[in-house]
Amino acid sequence: MAERRPSDGERRLRPFARGAWKAPAAKTHRSISPTGSPDSTQRVPNGDRGSSVVLVAWDVDAFSRSLSGHASATKRAYTGDVRAFTTWAERDGVTAPAEVDRLLLRRYLAFLSTRRYARTSVARKAAAMRSYFAWSYRRGAIVADPARRLCAPGGGSRLPRVLDRRELDTLLDAPVRTVRPVGRGGAEHLEDAMRLRDDAVLELLYGCGLRVAELCGLDQSDLDLGGRSVTVRGKGGRERRVPMHDLCARALALWLRDGRWVVAGPDRGTGAVFFNRSAVRLGPRDVRRIIDRRSSVPTHPHALRHSFATHLLDGGADLRVVQELLGHASLQTTQVYTHVSKERLVTVYGATHPRA
Repeated sequence: MAERRPSDGERRLRPFARGAWKAPAAKTHRSISPTGSPDSTQRVPNGDRGSSVVLVAWDVDAFSRSLSGHASATKRAYTGDVRAFTTWAERDGVTAPAEVDRLLLRRYLAFLSTRRYARTSVARKAAAMRSYFAWSYRRGAIVADPARRLCAPGGGSRLPRVLDRRELDTLLDAPVRTVRPVGRGGAEHLEDAMRLRDDAVLELLYGCGLRVAELCGLDQSDLDLGGRSVTVRGKGGRERRVPMHDLCARALALWLRDGRWVVAGPDRGTGAVFFNRSAVRLGPRDVRRIIDRRSSVPTHPHALRHSFATHLLDGGADLRVVQELLGHASLQTTQVYTHVSKERLVTVYGATHPRA
């Protein structure tokens, strides 16, 4: 006897018979960060069977946007540090900031130490955790801040290197040639312009104590050569006005008059002060190459800023004045240069005093 085939109505009712039907689980979507780590977890409504709770787990992108008042390098570092922590935490089954406690954070810092991260890097990652969880607490994502007063062993007490007179002479006192007023077709004339640019860059770094990012971000409107000053936008968007000495102003005037148009072209629309060989605004790597070409020993660009501050203190400048010139938000940051000056004082005393 042939088997009876179920009718269309029976087929439609069969899934509901004897409690066989179950509501499908709410779907879970993960957005993946550019590094491949899960950035957030979100439950979405389950069709038309009622709403479900929307849960955003880490939301690192929103945290990154909240750092708009920080320097771009700090923003990148903090965002990367938080993403690395979320990846590590999710391997341990922790999927949201509300599931993080202080013990987990301490375990993470210990894990970083076993991976031989520098103490300064671990300290920065701890600062990123404090910033992220404080932000999460303010927006109501967590009921308590597990990272409050979280600390890590600070970096070593390494003092910044200060350039001596011979090194500064090598960098700054080479003869300057004037660029001949011709088009930018000849390689020889381009090299002359590059030399004027390098002189102006080095004079600004040492003569005004600028950070490399501050120098690269300068526009022509920031310069007041007649008033011997430059307006600088530093970390956190803080603006300060820094005086410049006559040699610095002269080097800048030569570059702007005889060199800039050779590199950038006479009709360059941007107001950037410095350009590289590709007629693009000068970047930190370009500055590093300039110093590598001119220095007789390996020298980091920040050493010129260190030398600027230390030489001012050696000459009797007030610590508060140096703080303002450097653009430090805290006097404690500037005090490291007083230690440098004391070290130099002890060295000079030991080398010159007949009874030392």
